[in-house]
This record gives sequence, C-alpha cells and structure tokens, in this order.
Amino acid sequence: MQAQHLSIREQQKASWNAFSPGWKKWDDFTMRFLQRQGDQIVEALDLRADHHVLDIATGTGEPGLTIASRVVKGSVIATDLSEGMLRVAQEKAAAQDVRNFRTQVADVCELPFGDNSFDAVSCRLGFMFFPDMELAASEMIRVLKPGGRLAVTVWGAPEQNLWITAIMGVLKKSIDMPTPPPGAPGMFRCAQPGFITTLFEKAGIAGGAESEITGEMHCSSADEYWAFMNDVVPPVVAAFKDSEATVKEKIKLDVYNVLAEQLPGTQKNIRYGARLFTAVKPVA
Repeated sequence: MQAQHLSIREQQKASWNAFSPGWKKWDDFTMRFLQRQGDQIVEALDLRADHHVLDIATGTGEPGLTIASRVVKGSVIATDLSEGMLRVAQEKAAAQDVRNFRTQVADVCELPFGDNSFDAVSCRLGFMFFPDMELAASEMIRVLKPGGRLAVTVWGAPEQNLWITAIMGVLKKSIDMPTPPPGAPGMFRCAQPGFITTLFEKAGIAGGAESEITGEMHCSSADEYWAFMNDVVPPVVAAFKDSEATVKEKIKLDVYNVLAEQLPGTQKNIRYGARLFTAVKPVA
C-alpha cells in the first residue's frame, strides 16, 4: 500500500476518532438528516431475510443497523476506520437488541474478507474520502457474490448543498485555508454525474445506475445549525483552531446572515443533494 495512502488513512482515522464524541452527541439529529439516503440504499439492495451484508464506512451504524432489521436470518458486518465511531454503533445495536450486527475496524482498500463473501454491499457517504477510490471499488466488488447488489451514495455538487457551503463559503473568505491538491479526499470529489459509474466500470461492474437524492437538514434555529457544524465537521473545527474569538464571532454572524438570506424564518430547513449509485455484480 502506498505511503501516501497510509498517511491519509491514519490522518482520517485519528480525525474520526477525535470527533466520535461529537457524532454520538448529535447522532439522533444526524440520522434524521441522512435517513433518506439510508432508506434509498436499503431499497436498492433488494434484501432477502437470509442475506449477509457488508456496510462500509458505517460510522455510528447506519444504514447497517436498518439493514440488520431486514435480514433477520442473515447478518451485517459494519466496517469503519474509527474505533470510536464503531463503539457508538455497538452501543446502538445493544440498545436496540440487534444481534445479527457486528462491527469490525477495516480499511475499504484492504478488506479482510474472502472473495464472494457477501450478498450485498452498502456504503453511505464514504467514497469521497477513500484515499484510493479505484482500489476501494475493486475491493467492494471482490467481496460481493456474483449476482449480488451494491449501493453507494456520495454528495452532489456544492450548489445543491447549502448545509455545508453556508459555513464553508464564509470560512474560505475569512480565513486563509489550505487548498487541497486536485483529487484529494473531500466532500465534492464524486459529485460530477457519471463519476461514480465510471469508477465502478473501471473496477469491473458495467451497467450501473445513478439517480439523485434530495432532502433537507432540519434545524430548529441558526444556533442549532452552528452548534452542529462546530461539533461534527472536521474542516470547520480545524479552521477555527487558531482563530481569535472576535474572528469566530464575525464569521458566525456572516453565516447567520447567509442562512437568513437563503432561508427566512427561525426554523432552518437546509437543502442537500446526493447521488445514489447501484449495480449488480455480473455472474460469470
């Protein structure tokens, strides 16, 4: 595995572990925000009760836990780089008495499973951050049984995602933020229509389909939005790390103004756009 891949993987692992308490704090909020994407993935997988499913980049456990409730005679293995995130997933599984769900720390680019191991593979909002996306796609295909389905979501274009651009747009104008190199892991890396389809075609699955998913982040107020973004979004926290209080307060007011212009009223229903890719592994 390339040194650059390893470096990115370790940085991501450390970051997600550091932010796992924030994700636990906001889990109910986040799961409502992302539920539509999870529901679309579950529907696309066309699950049977006896299916064995791999949920990659599961974070705090979804859509893996929902899938486990469908495959009552089967099982779900949920993987992630972050032990902290997986602890939250395990706690949720125990609280829900879900017994056919287990977690495993794993890198998608080096999955610790045999060929043709799973009836279905899911991945919600992970692909944009994988160091080597082609290798990740190849690994997902490798562990999927012939005739098995996979379903992946990625974020759509910036103009579809006010929930992140409202704050990041202000930050980039206000703070000198480093520009990542072209192709580096990032929120909109897979946003171009057809990108993820082409990626999987190169990896060995042709005939996949893409569709758009739209939804909203429901915030009771601008204050709730600001608190959420400061607790769970690493680039936001990193940007404020060395900023003076007066600078942060000015940015906060500017973000509130953006939200007020775009979404009048106290409650903020902030739009998002994502892309769903689905495919079936060919039967030899």
